[in-house]
Amino acid sequence: MTGFKTPLKIAGGVALASLLLALPVLAQDAPAEEVVEAVVAGEPAIQTQFILNSFLMLFGGILVFWMAAGFAMLEAGFVRTKNVSMQLLKNITMYSLACFAYYLVGYMIMYPGDGWIIDGIFGAIGIAVLEPVGLTAEAADLTYATVSSDFFFQVMFCATAASIVSGALAERIKLLPFLVFVAVLTALIYPIQASWKWGGGFLDQMGFLDFAGSTVVHSVGGWAALAGALLLGARKGKYNPDGTVRAIPGSNMPLAVLGMFILWMGWYGFNGASQLAMGTVGDIADVGRVMANTNAGAIGGALAAAVLSAIIYKKVDLTFVINGALAGLVSITAEPLTPGLGTATLIGAVGGAIVVFTVPLLDRFKIDDVVGAVPVHLFAGIWGTIAVVFTNPDANLGVQLLAILAVGVFVFVISLVVWAILKATMGLRPTAEDEELGLDVAEVGVEAYPEFK
Repeated sequence: MTGFKTPLKIAGGVALASLLLALPVLAQDAPAEEVVEAVVAGEPAIQTQFILNSFLMLFGGILVFWMAAGFAMLEAGFVRTKNVSMQLLKNITMYSLACFAYYLVGYMIMYPGDGWIIDGIFGAIGIAVLEPVGLTAEAADLTYATVSSDFFFQVMFCATAASIVSGALAERIKLLPFLVFVAVLTALIYPIQASWKWGGGFLDQMGFLDFAGSTVVHSVGGWAALAGALLLGARKGKYNPDGTVRAIPGSNMPLAVLGMFILWMGWYGFNGASQLAMGTVGDIADVGRVMANTNAGAIGGALAAAVLSAIIYKKVDLTFVINGALAGLVSITAEPLTPGLGTATLIGAVGGAIVVFTVPLLDRFKIDDVVGAVPVHLFAGIWGTIAVVFTNPDANLGVQLLAILAVGVFVFVISLVVWAILKATMGLRPTAEDEELGLDVAEVGVEAYPEFK
Protein backbone atom coordinates (compact mmCIF):
# COMPACT_ATOMS: atom_id res chain seq x y z
CA MET A 1 0.00 0.00 0.00
CA THR A 2 1.47 3.31 -1.04
CA GLY A 3 -1.27 5.61 0.18
CA PHE A 4 -3.18 8.67 -0.94
CA LYS A 5 -2.40 10.22 -4.32
CA THR A 6 -0.08 7.41 -5.37
CA PRO A 7 0.34 7.35 -9.17
CA LEU A 8 -1.31 4.33 -10.77
CA LYS A 9 -0.25 2.26 -13.73
CA ILE A 10 -2.81 3.08 -16.41
CA ALA A 11 -2.85 0.15 -18.79
CA GLY A 12 -4.82 -0.91 -21.87
CA GLY A 13 -8.25 -2.38 -22.21
CA VAL A 14 -9.93 0.86 -23.26
CA ALA A 15 -12.49 -0.80 -25.50
CA LEU A 16 -13.83 -3.18 -22.88
CA ALA A 17 -13.89 -0.56 -20.12
CA SER A 18 -15.61 1.87 -22.48
CA LEU A 19 -18.29 -0.64 -23.27
CA LEU A 20 -18.95 -1.28 -19.59
CA LEU A 21 -19.49 2.40 -18.92
CA ALA A 22 -21.34 3.11 -22.14
CA LEU A 23 -24.06 0.48 -21.67
CA PRO A 24 -25.95 2.23 -18.84
CA VAL A 25 -25.62 5.56 -20.64
CA LEU A 26 -27.25 4.10 -23.76
CA ALA A 27 -30.01 2.68 -21.59
CA GLN A 28 -30.85 6.23 -20.56
CA ASP A 29 -31.17 7.26 -24.24
CA ALA A 30 -28.17 9.55 -24.30
CA PRO A 31 -27.37 10.96 -27.76
CA ALA A 32 -25.23 8.48 -29.70
CA GLU A 33 -22.72 11.11 -30.76
CA GLU A 34 -21.94 11.94 -27.10
CA VAL A 35 -21.19 8.29 -26.36
CA VAL A 36 -18.92 8.06 -29.42
CA GLU A 37 -17.04 11.18 -28.41
CA ALA A 38 -16.50 9.87 -24.87
CA VAL A 39 -15.24 6.51 -26.13
CA VAL A 40 -12.86 8.11 -28.59
CA ALA A 41 -11.52 10.39 -25.87
CA GLY A 42 -10.84 7.42 -23.64
CA GLU A 43 -12.65 9.05 -20.68
CA PRO A 44 -14.88 6.08 -19.81
CA ALA A 45 -11.86 3.82 -19.38
CA ILE A 46 -10.17 6.23 -17.00
CA GLN A 47 -13.40 6.86 -15.12
CA THR A 48 -14.03 3.12 -14.84
CA GLN A 49 -10.59 2.61 -13.34
CA PHE A 50 -11.25 5.45 -10.89
CA ILE A 51 -14.59 3.90 -9.91
CA LEU A 52 -13.15 0.40 -9.52
CA ASN A 53 -10.18 1.64 -7.50
CA SER A 54 -12.52 3.53 -5.18
CA PHE A 55 -14.82 0.55 -4.85
CA LEU A 56 -11.91 -1.73 -3.93
CA MET A 57 -10.98 0.52 -1.02
CA LEU A 58 -14.58 0.86 0.14
CA PHE A 59 -15.08 -2.91 0.04
CA GLY A 60 -11.70 -3.52 1.66
CA GLY A 61 -12.48 -0.96 4.35
CA ILE A 62 -15.70 -2.78 5.21
CA LEU A 63 -13.77 -6.03 5.60
CA VAL A 64 -11.14 -4.36 7.78
CA PHE A 65 -13.90 -2.80 9.88
CA TRP A 66 -15.24 -6.32 10.42
CA MET A 67 -11.89 -7.11 12.05
CA ALA A 68 -13.02 -4.95 14.97
CA ALA A 69 -15.63 -7.61 15.69
CA GLY A 70 -12.90 -10.22 15.38
CA PHE A 71 -10.71 -8.53 17.97
CA ALA A 72 -13.72 -8.11 20.29
CA MET A 73 -14.68 -11.78 20.07
CA LEU A 74 -11.09 -12.98 20.39
CA GLU A 75 -10.56 -10.93 23.54
CA ALA A 76 -13.95 -11.88 24.96
CA GLY A 77 -12.97 -15.52 24.62
CA PHE A 78 -9.47 -15.15 26.07
CA VAL A 79 -10.40 -13.22 29.24
CA ARG A 80 -12.26 -14.51 32.30
CA THR A 81 -16.03 -14.14 32.53
CA LYS A 82 -15.75 -11.27 35.02
CA ASN A 83 -13.95 -9.06 32.46
CA VAL A 84 -15.76 -9.79 29.19
CA SER A 85 -18.02 -6.72 29.17
CA MET A 86 -15.02 -4.50 29.80
CA GLN A 87 -13.22 -5.87 26.75
CA LEU A 88 -16.31 -5.38 24.61
CA LEU A 89 -16.72 -1.82 25.87
CA LYS A 90 -13.05 -1.08 25.23
CA ASN A 91 -13.33 -2.29 21.65
CA ILE A 92 -16.37 -0.14 20.90
CA THR A 93 -15.04 3.03 22.49
CA MET A 94 -11.51 2.46 21.22
CA TYR A 95 -12.66 2.08 17.61
CA SER A 96 -14.85 5.18 17.84
CA LEU A 97 -12.11 7.28 19.44
CA ALA A 98 -9.49 6.06 16.96
CA CYS A 99 -11.64 7.10 13.99
CA PHE A 100 -12.33 10.51 15.50
CA ALA A 101 -8.67 11.17 16.37
CA TYR A 102 -7.57 10.11 12.89
CA TYR A 103 -10.08 12.53 11.35
CA LEU A 104 -9.04 15.41 13.60
CA VAL A 105 -5.28 15.04 13.29
CA GLY A 106 -3.97 11.72 12.07
CA TYR A 107 -4.93 11.65 8.40
CA MET A 108 -3.17 14.86 7.46
CA ILE A 109 -0.09 13.92 9.48
CA MET A 110 0.04 10.61 7.63
CA TYR A 111 -0.67 11.99 4.15
CA PRO A 112 0.60 15.59 4.04
CA GLY A 113 1.19 15.74 0.29
CA ASP A 114 3.49 18.73 -0.17
CA GLY A 115 2.67 20.15 3.25
CA TRP A 116 5.32 18.47 5.41
CA ILE A 117 6.20 20.46 8.52
CA ILE A 118 9.49 18.53 8.77
CA ASP A 119 10.20 17.07 5.36
CA GLY A 120 9.83 13.30 5.32
CA ILE A 121 9.44 13.09 9.11
CA PHE A 122 6.43 15.05 10.35
CA GLY A 123 3.41 15.74 8.15
CA ALA A 124 0.78 18.46 8.06
CA ILE A 125 -1.69 19.61 10.72
CA GLY A 126 -5.37 19.76 9.86
CA ILE A 127 -8.58 17.80 9.70
CA ALA A 128 -9.44 15.35 6.94
CA VAL A 129 -11.54 16.98 4.22
CA LEU A 130 -13.58 14.95 1.75
CA GLU A 131 -14.38 15.85 -1.86
CA PRO A 132 -17.50 17.97 -2.50
CA VAL A 133 -20.93 16.41 -2.87
CA GLY A 134 -21.67 15.32 -6.45
CA LEU A 135 -18.04 15.31 -7.59
CA THR A 136 -17.74 15.56 -11.36
CA ALA A 137 -15.21 13.72 -13.47
CA GLU A 138 -13.71 17.02 -14.58
CA ALA A 139 -13.01 18.02 -10.97
CA ALA A 140 -11.63 14.65 -9.84
CA ASP A 141 -8.08 13.36 -9.90
CA LEU A 142 -8.84 10.29 -11.99
CA THR A 143 -5.37 8.82 -11.56
CA TYR A 144 -6.18 7.37 -8.11
CA ALA A 145 -9.49 7.14 -6.23
CA THR A 146 -11.91 9.25 -4.24
CA VAL A 147 -10.59 10.95 -1.12
CA SER A 148 -13.51 9.54 0.83
CA SER A 149 -12.72 5.94 -0.10
CA ASP A 150 -9.06 6.49 0.72
CA PHE A 151 -9.87 7.98 4.12
CA PHE A 152 -12.39 5.23 4.87
CA PHE A 153 -9.84 2.54 4.10
CA GLN A 154 -6.95 4.18 5.94
CA VAL A 155 -8.88 4.95 9.12
CA MET A 156 -9.62 1.24 9.51
CA PHE A 157 -5.90 0.50 9.59
CA CYS A 158 -5.40 3.11 12.28
CA ALA A 159 -8.15 1.55 14.41
CA THR A 160 -6.59 -1.89 13.91
CA ALA A 161 -3.29 -0.73 15.41
CA ALA A 162 -5.17 0.39 18.52
CA SER A 163 -7.09 -2.88 18.76
CA ILE A 164 -3.83 -4.80 19.16
CA VAL A 165 -3.08 -2.99 22.43
CA SER A 166 -6.41 -3.79 24.04
CA GLY A 167 -6.04 -7.54 24.35
CA ALA A 168 -2.49 -7.54 25.70
CA LEU A 169 -3.44 -5.33 28.67
CA ALA A 170 -6.77 -6.98 29.42
CA GLU A 171 -8.18 -7.59 32.90
CA ARG A 172 -6.02 -5.10 34.81
CA ILE A 173 -6.24 -1.65 33.22
CA LYS A 174 -8.79 1.07 33.86
CA LEU A 175 -10.87 2.31 30.96
CA LEU A 176 -10.06 6.04 31.04
CA PRO A 177 -6.23 5.89 30.92
CA PHE A 178 -6.48 3.24 28.23
CA LEU A 179 -8.63 5.51 26.06
CA VAL A 180 -6.30 8.47 26.63
CA PHE A 181 -3.43 6.34 25.34
CA VAL A 182 -5.51 5.26 22.34
CA ALA A 183 -6.12 8.92 21.50
CA VAL A 184 -2.38 9.65 21.51
CA LEU A 185 -1.60 6.48 19.56
CA THR A 186 -4.12 7.11 16.78
CA ALA A 187 -3.75 10.88 16.53
CA LEU A 188 0.05 11.04 16.65
CA ILE A 189 2.14 7.90 17.14
CA TYR A 190 0.63 5.74 14.41
CA PRO A 191 0.21 8.49 11.76
CA ILE A 192 3.72 9.89 12.25
CA GLN A 193 5.51 6.61 11.66
CA ALA A 194 3.05 5.56 8.92
CA SER A 195 3.85 8.76 7.05
CA TRP A 196 7.48 7.67 6.89
CA LYS A 197 6.45 4.88 4.53
CA TRP A 198 2.94 5.29 3.14
CA GLY A 199 2.98 9.09 3.16
CA GLY A 200 6.16 9.21 1.12
CA GLY A 201 8.47 9.97 4.03
CA PHE A 202 12.12 9.13 4.58
CA LEU A 203 11.69 5.35 4.89
CA ASP A 204 9.79 5.22 1.62
CA GLN A 205 12.49 7.30 -0.05
CA MET A 206 15.10 4.81 1.19
CA GLY A 207 13.23 1.93 -0.44
CA PHE A 208 11.55 0.35 2.59
CA LEU A 209 8.88 -2.15 1.53
CA ASP A 210 5.81 -2.97 3.61
CA PHE A 211 2.86 -3.80 1.37
CA ALA A 212 0.04 -3.78 3.93
CA GLY A 213 1.65 -3.14 7.31
CA SER A 214 3.55 -5.92 9.09
CA THR A 215 5.62 -3.09 10.55
CA VAL A 216 3.54 0.01 9.87
CA VAL A 217 0.42 -1.40 11.55
CA HIS A 218 1.05 -4.64 13.40
CA SER A 219 4.43 -4.09 15.00
CA VAL A 220 3.30 -0.61 16.02
CA GLY A 221 0.44 -2.11 18.02
CA GLY A 222 2.84 -4.72 19.37
CA TRP A 223 5.44 -2.18 20.54
CA ALA A 224 2.75 -0.05 22.19
CA ALA A 225 1.30 -3.13 23.90
CA LEU A 226 4.72 -4.27 25.12
CA ALA A 227 5.46 -0.86 26.64
CA GLY A 228 2.10 -0.87 28.40
CA ALA A 229 2.49 -4.42 29.68
CA LEU A 230 5.90 -3.62 31.16
CA LEU A 231 4.60 -0.63 33.14
CA LEU A 232 1.25 -2.16 34.00
CA GLY A 233 2.57 -5.43 35.39
CA ALA A 234 0.96 -8.84 35.39
CA ARG A 235 -2.49 -9.87 36.54
CA LYS A 236 -2.76 -10.84 40.20
CA GLY A 237 -1.83 -14.48 40.60
CA LYS A 238 -0.41 -14.95 37.11
CA TYR A 239 3.08 -15.69 38.42
CA ASN A 240 3.77 -17.65 41.59
CA PRO A 241 6.38 -16.49 44.13
CA ASP A 242 8.81 -19.13 42.88
CA GLY A 243 8.58 -17.70 39.35
CA THR A 244 6.42 -20.46 37.89
CA VAL A 245 3.47 -19.56 35.70
CA ARG A 246 -0.12 -20.12 36.77
CA ALA A 247 -2.35 -20.62 33.77
CA ILE A 248 -5.42 -18.39 33.70
CA PRO A 249 -7.76 -20.00 31.13
CA GLY A 250 -9.98 -17.90 28.92
CA SER A 251 -13.72 -18.01 29.39
CA ASN A 252 -14.95 -19.00 25.95
CA MET A 253 -12.94 -20.77 23.28
CA PRO A 254 -15.82 -20.81 20.77
CA LEU A 255 -15.83 -16.99 20.86
CA ALA A 256 -12.06 -16.92 20.49
CA VAL A 257 -12.21 -19.19 17.43
CA LEU A 258 -15.02 -17.10 15.97
CA GLY A 259 -12.87 -14.00 16.51
CA MET A 260 -9.95 -15.68 14.74
CA PHE A 261 -12.04 -16.55 11.69
CA ILE A 262 -13.52 -13.04 11.54
CA LEU A 263 -10.02 -11.59 11.62
CA TRP A 264 -8.92 -14.11 8.97
CA MET A 265 -11.80 -12.99 6.73
CA GLY A 266 -11.10 -9.30 7.35
CA TRP A 267 -7.49 -9.83 6.36
CA TYR A 268 -8.54 -10.44 2.76
CA GLY A 269 -9.57 -6.79 2.70
CA PHE A 270 -6.59 -5.69 4.78
CA ASN A 271 -4.10 -7.14 2.30
CA GLY A 272 -6.14 -7.46 -0.89
CA ALA A 273 -7.39 -3.88 -0.99
CA SER A 274 -3.88 -2.61 -0.22
CA GLN A 275 -3.21 -3.14 -3.92
CA LEU A 276 -5.17 0.15 -4.10
CA ALA A 277 -6.21 -0.50 -7.69
CA MET A 278 -8.27 -2.98 -9.68
CA GLY A 279 -9.00 -1.05 -12.87
CA THR A 280 -6.72 -3.14 -15.09
CA VAL A 281 -6.26 -6.83 -15.81
CA GLY A 282 -2.92 -6.77 -14.02
CA ASP A 283 -4.32 -5.08 -10.92
CA ILE A 284 -7.29 -7.41 -10.45
CA ALA A 285 -5.01 -10.41 -11.00
CA ASP A 286 -2.69 -9.07 -8.31
CA VAL A 287 -5.61 -8.53 -5.92
CA GLY A 288 -6.53 -12.18 -6.33
CA ARG A 289 -2.93 -13.25 -5.89
CA VAL A 290 -2.64 -11.22 -2.68
CA MET A 291 -5.80 -12.77 -1.24
CA ALA A 292 -4.69 -16.31 -2.12
CA ASN A 293 -1.28 -15.75 -0.51
CA THR A 294 -2.93 -14.21 2.54
CA ASN A 295 -4.91 -17.40 3.02
CA ALA A 296 -1.77 -19.48 2.49
CA GLY A 297 0.07 -17.55 5.20
CA ALA A 298 -2.74 -18.20 7.68
CA ILE A 299 -2.92 -21.92 7.06
CA GLY A 300 0.87 -22.17 7.31
CA GLY A 301 0.81 -20.47 10.69
CA ALA A 302 -2.04 -22.61 12.02
CA LEU A 303 -0.51 -25.91 10.90
CA ALA A 304 2.96 -25.05 12.19
CA ALA A 305 1.57 -24.06 15.60
CA ALA A 306 -0.48 -27.24 15.80
CA VAL A 307 2.45 -29.51 14.94
CA LEU A 308 4.95 -27.75 17.19
CA SER A 309 2.63 -27.59 20.19
CA ALA A 310 1.95 -31.32 19.77
CA ILE A 311 5.67 -32.09 19.68
CA ILE A 312 6.66 -29.81 22.56
CA TYR A 313 3.67 -30.14 24.88
CA LYS A 314 2.29 -33.52 23.74
CA LYS A 315 -1.07 -31.86 23.16
CA VAL A 316 -2.36 -29.55 20.44
CA ASP A 317 -3.00 -26.29 22.27
CA LEU A 318 -5.98 -24.51 20.73
CA THR A 319 -4.76 -21.08 21.83
CA PHE A 320 -1.45 -21.66 20.06
CA VAL A 321 -3.26 -22.67 16.87
CA ILE A 322 -5.52 -19.60 17.01
CA ASN A 323 -2.56 -17.29 17.45
CA GLY A 324 -0.50 -19.31 14.95
CA ALA A 325 -3.04 -18.55 12.22
CA LEU A 326 -3.04 -14.87 13.16
CA ALA A 327 0.77 -14.77 13.25
CA GLY A 328 0.82 -16.33 9.78
CA LEU A 329 -1.45 -13.55 8.58
CA VAL A 330 0.76 -10.88 10.13
CA SER A 331 3.86 -12.49 8.63
CA ILE A 332 2.55 -12.45 5.06
CA THR A 333 1.19 -8.90 5.33
CA ALA A 334 4.48 -7.16 4.50
CA GLU A 335 4.66 -8.87 1.10
CA PRO A 336 1.61 -10.88 0.04
CA LEU A 337 2.06 -10.21 -3.68
CA THR A 338 5.39 -11.61 -4.83
CA PRO A 339 5.56 -15.06 -3.14
CA GLY A 340 4.10 -18.20 -4.63
CA LEU A 341 1.56 -20.16 -2.62
CA GLY A 342 4.17 -22.54 -1.22
CA THR A 343 6.50 -19.75 -0.15
CA ALA A 344 3.61 -17.82 1.39
CA THR A 345 2.70 -20.92 3.39
CA LEU A 346 6.28 -21.23 4.64
CA ILE A 347 6.42 -17.55 5.61
CA GLY A 348 3.22 -18.02 7.59
CA ALA A 349 4.54 -21.24 9.14
CA VAL A 350 7.54 -19.39 10.57
CA GLY A 351 5.11 -16.92 12.10
CA GLY A 352 3.19 -19.77 13.72
CA ALA A 353 6.43 -21.21 15.09
CA ILE A 354 7.36 -17.81 16.50
CA VAL A 355 4.17 -17.82 18.58
CA VAL A 356 4.86 -21.26 20.06
CA PHE A 357 8.39 -20.31 21.10
CA THR A 358 7.86 -16.70 22.23
CA VAL A 359 4.73 -17.01 24.38
CA PRO A 360 6.73 -18.97 27.00
CA LEU A 361 9.59 -16.50 26.55
CA LEU A 362 7.38 -13.62 27.66
CA ASP A 363 6.31 -15.63 30.70
CA ARG A 364 9.94 -16.20 31.57
CA PHE A 365 10.33 -12.42 31.84
CA LYS A 366 6.96 -12.15 33.64
CA ILE A 367 5.40 -10.11 30.85
CA ASP A 368 1.68 -10.88 31.00
CA ASP A 369 0.12 -10.71 27.52
CA VAL A 370 -3.42 -12.02 27.86
CA VAL A 371 -4.14 -12.70 24.18
CA GLY A 372 -0.62 -13.14 22.81
CA ALA A 373 -0.63 -9.82 20.98
CA VAL A 374 3.12 -9.25 21.28
CA PRO A 375 4.17 -12.60 19.75
CA VAL A 376 1.50 -12.36 17.04
CA HIS A 377 1.78 -8.73 16.01
CA LEU A 378 5.26 -7.62 17.07
CA PHE A 379 7.49 -10.68 16.71
CA ALA A 380 5.71 -12.07 13.65
CA GLY A 381 5.52 -8.54 12.22
CA ILE A 382 9.29 -8.21 12.46
CA TRP A 383 9.72 -11.59 10.79
CA GLY A 384 7.30 -10.70 7.99
CA THR A 385 9.13 -7.45 7.30
CA ILE A 386 12.45 -9.29 7.02
CA ALA A 387 10.91 -12.04 4.87
CA VAL A 388 10.15 -9.51 2.12
CA VAL A 389 13.76 -9.85 0.94
CA PHE A 390 13.24 -13.53 0.08
CA THR A 391 10.61 -12.90 -2.60
CA ASN A 392 10.83 -9.26 -3.67
CA PRO A 393 14.04 -8.41 -5.56
CA ASP A 394 13.53 -4.71 -4.87
CA ALA A 395 13.87 -5.23 -1.11
CA ASN A 396 17.10 -4.50 0.71
CA LEU A 397 17.76 -6.28 4.02
CA GLY A 398 19.63 -3.34 5.50
CA VAL A 399 16.79 -0.96 4.72
CA GLN A 400 14.18 -3.38 6.08
CA LEU A 401 16.13 -3.75 9.33
CA LEU A 402 16.65 0.00 9.62
CA ALA A 403 12.91 0.57 9.22
CA ILE A 404 12.11 -2.04 11.88
CA LEU A 405 14.56 -0.32 14.22
CA ALA A 406 13.38 3.22 13.48
CA VAL A 407 9.70 2.42 13.92
CA GLY A 408 10.36 0.21 16.94
CA VAL A 409 12.44 2.75 18.84
CA PHE A 410 10.05 5.60 18.05
CA VAL A 411 6.86 3.76 18.98
CA PHE A 412 8.23 1.95 22.03
CA VAL A 413 9.92 5.00 23.57
CA ILE A 414 7.00 7.37 22.97
CA SER A 415 4.52 4.76 24.19
CA LEU A 416 6.57 4.10 27.30
CA VAL A 417 6.64 7.82 28.08
CA VAL A 418 2.89 8.20 27.56
CA TRP A 419 2.11 5.13 29.68
CA ALA A 420 4.46 6.44 32.40
CA ILE A 421 2.75 9.84 32.45
CA LEU A 422 -0.67 8.21 32.67
CA LYS A 423 0.55 5.93 35.46
CA ALA A 424 1.86 8.90 37.43
CA THR A 425 -1.16 11.15 36.91
CA MET A 426 -4.24 8.94 36.54
CA GLY A 427 -3.06 5.52 37.58
CA LEU A 428 -3.33 2.58 35.21
CA ARG A 429 -4.57 -0.25 37.40
CA PRO A 430 -7.83 -0.64 39.27
CA THR A 431 -7.66 -1.38 42.97
CA ALA A 432 -6.80 -4.92 44.03
CA GLU A 433 -10.40 -5.33 45.20
CA ASP A 434 -11.82 -4.20 41.85
CA GLU A 435 -9.43 -6.45 39.95
CA GLU A 436 -10.48 -9.41 42.05
CA LEU A 437 -14.16 -8.53 41.70
CA GLY A 438 -13.84 -8.09 37.95
CA LEU A 439 -13.99 -4.98 35.81
CA ASP A 440 -17.45 -5.80 34.48
CA VAL A 441 -18.88 -5.00 37.91
CA ALA A 442 -16.26 -2.49 39.06
CA GLU A 443 -16.19 -0.22 35.99
CA VAL A 444 -18.84 -1.23 33.46
CA GLY A 445 -21.80 -2.11 35.63
CA VAL A 446 -22.99 -4.71 33.13
CA GLU A 447 -21.92 -8.30 33.52
CA ALA A 448 -21.51 -10.43 30.41
CA TYR A 449 -22.54 -13.62 32.24
CA PRO A 450 -24.63 -12.58 35.29
CA GLU A 451 -26.24 -15.99 35.66
CA PHE A 452 -22.86 -17.70 36.11
CA LYS A 453 -22.41 -16.40 39.66
